[in-house]
Amino acid sequence: MTVSSPAAIAHAFVNARRLAVALPDYPGPIPQTLDEAYAIQDAAMHLVDAAVGGWKVGRIQPPLSDRYGVDRLAGPIFAPTIKIVDDQAEGLIFPQGFGAAEAEFLVRIGKTPDPAKSRYSLEEAAEHIGAVHIGLEIASSPLGAINDLGPAVTISDFGNNNGLLIGAEIADWRSLAFADQQVSLAVDGAIAGAGRAASFPDGPIGSVRFLLENLAARNILLQSGAWISTGAVTGVHKVSVGQHVVADFGALGSVRCRIEPQQPQ
Repeated sequence: MTVSSPAAIAHAFVNARRLAVALPDYPGPIPQTLDEAYAIQDAAMHLVDAAVGGWKVGRIQPPLSDRYGVDRLAGPIFAPTIKIVDDQAEGLIFPQGFGAAEAEFLVRIGKTPDPAKSRYSLEEAAEHIGAVHIGLEIASSPLGAINDLGPAVTISDFGNNNGLLIGAEIADWRSLAFADQQVSLAVDGAIAGAGRAASFPDGPIGSVRFLLENLAARNILLQSGAWISTGAVTGVHKVSVGQHVVADFGALGSVRCRIEPQQPQ
């Protein structure tokens, strides 16, 4: 029997995450629009007992960004998966699904947005930032092919997120110089990718603006204290259980983790 409703697809993903088992195929018709994908994501959030402690923002690259009319996507990060680290931490992935590590700049919201406001300038978005940290997003899903099936599928399973590792705070983030910092990510000592956040359209602040507008359109209020993972600076790098990951932010510090298997909840 084919699963068809957003609620049923959401239940299949949430159940697979709870049991830490793989989904061999997408559990229903693939959403054709981002609105359909966010409807599945919204339904899934209602099935999780944990509070949402933040949001990940990912890139939608051309030509798909032209097709969908937007260059970013969003997914919730649940509070129990958010960890402040000062040494090596654990990054949890679904071993038979998809797993990746992403070096990112992490924003902590300092001011709750006006629920009546739906559009933001970059300057207005920046006013909501309380702090910026270096960190790692752990991207993982029970669906191994999640990144091969397009951004709507990614959105439908919590944006392919399974955790956030928060490193050192950036003291002078308001200068935006951090976005020009060369960042690299190594897996088992080999450099997997490098880049600068300034290469994003409108940089990390553009990701904050996108999320403010995305959540406003969905009638979701972004609370003060929430974290935003602003996008993979060095790219999305697949990882396996047992591997060691180091995100090197140069003078800003580094964040490291060992990849471990997600256990049933």
